[in-house]
Amino acid sequence: MENKDKVIEAFKNSEEALNAKKVSELSGVEKKEVDKIMKELKKDETIVSPKRCYWTLAEK
Repeated sequence: MENKDKVIEAFKNSEEALNAKKVSELSGVEKKEVDKIMKELKKDETIVSPKRCYWTLAEK
C-alpha cells in the first residue's frame, strides 16, 4: 500500500478530524511524509478543515 493510501485510510477510519501528527501515528507514515501528502490532498480538495490544523475527508 502506498503512503498516500495509508494516509487516506487513516482519515476514513477516524470518527474525528485529525492533525498531521495523529495521521502519522495511525498510518505508520513518517510525519514529514504525511505533511507532503496532506498538502496534495488539500490542493485537490480530498480533505477539508472543519477547524484550524485539523482535517477530515471532504464529503463527495
